[in-house]
Amino acid sequence: MLWACILLPQLAMDVARRRQPDPDAPLALVTGPAQRRQLRAVNPAARALGLRPGQSLSAAHALSRDFITLEYDLAQAEQAQQLLAAWAYGFSSQVSLHYPRAVLLEVASGMGLFGPWPAFEARLRHELTALGFAHRIVLATNPVAARMLANVHDGLAITTPAQLHSVLAKMPVDRIGLAKEQATALMRMGLRQVGQLLQLERAALARRFSPPLLAQLDLLQGARAQALTFFNPPERFDSRIELNFDVESTQALLFPLRRLINDLGVFLTGRDGGVQRFVIHLEHAEGADTQVPIGLLAAERDPSLLFELARGRLEPVQVTRPVRNVRLLAAELPAYVPVAQGLFEARAAAGQGWEQLRERLRARLGDDAVGNLRYQADHRPERAWAVDDYLAPRQPGGTPLLRPGWLLPEAQPLPTAGWQWLAGPERIESGWWDGGDVRRDYFRLGLPSGRQAWVYRTVGEDHWWLQGWFG
Repeated sequence: MLWACILLPQLAMDVARRRQPDPDAPLALVTGPAQRRQLRAVNPAARALGLRPGQSLSAAHALSRDFITLEYDLAQAEQAQQLLAAWAYGFSSQVSLHYPRAVLLEVASGMGLFGPWPAFEARLRHELTALGFAHRIVLATNPVAARMLANVHDGLAITTPAQLHSVLAKMPVDRIGLAKEQATALMRMGLRQVGQLLQLERAALARRFSPPLLAQLDLLQGARAQALTFFNPPERFDSRIELNFDVESTQALLFPLRRLINDLGVFLTGRDGGVQRFVIHLEHAEGADTQVPIGLLAAERDPSLLFELARGRLEPVQVTRPVRNVRLLAAELPAYVPVAQGLFEARAAAGQGWEQLRERLRARLGDDAVGNLRYQADHRPERAWAVDDYLAPRQPGGTPLLRPGWLLPEAQPLPTAGWQWLAGPERIESGWWDGGDVRRDYFRLGLPSGRQAWVYRTVGEDHWWLQGWFG
């Protein structure tokens, strides 16, 4: 087995940066009581202003006021780690969050699908960068070694026990996961590298140090297996973005909404599923949430499509109270079945399928504005069709007669000049049982301009009526 460790050295900062409209603006995460606020983490732009972790907030303000401060939120960092685990689940069924700020995944079983390790690693890095997370990746023959080597290496790939032994020998003893007291005692004895420890007799180490030291050395070398709890994707997606100010316009909510839906897309791709219904909660300081439900006729997972649908439903909402937080909850996650397409079927790069267009129209115009036309068992043209909601089952029908594509709402008198007879007559007699009795002879006529009309004359009368147009 081969294990990859994805170390996230600045996870809390990455979470904060991803939720800012300008991720490169100076930003500092603060912690501590109100009287003793300290900087916990800073991004490169804030560091350029002279800000440093551990600095008091008052000292930082003395240097500059041109930076954003956010609360250091450990819960949001843990939520982001869960999201990355769901993303990694798309590459391996064995994903573990055994270590904080790290994701472990077994990759040997996936190399047949994702290619050899260099290509596999490049894909992982590309997607992590697109998601906005700084990272270090190390490959090793066991998960513990992969995690500890990530402390001092990035891009290292070890595929054999001999390579692992050689690299471990040069590892500092204070970077292999030992308790601080044990690492300090070893360094005071002059044992600064793991290779020096491995040259000593095991019995001597057992007498001088507690059992966790030997256990950790065995785990590093793969002599003992680390018990891991594997990640199981949750059955629902629930994520929230806390805003730093009160928002009173739906336009200002589009950026956090896009971030939430992008995360939903990552979650769905990792679990190879789709979403058919989700709800946007606009959380206020007081009172109940404003809920904006979004329903789809079929499962989807394309973030751009989901965002367009959500924006179409959100924009008409009147924000009567300031919004403090935006939450996205998706509890219905059915299987996703992509639209079948032929191997040699050409499709324009900017083309849009009917399913996507239909959902956009429903989002913009309302659920009742887009329906399904169906035939009805009635010979009268004005009653031979009906509009059903797309959720209603479609009724199969036989081969319809040739009818115009455009039926007028009401029949209009027909001008008598310039017409050419093309087909007809076709007599329709129906409706005696419901009071709508008709007896008509229908004809197909042509205009000099090329248009073709569908007209009729009531039996026994001389007036001609235009009822529809062909093409």
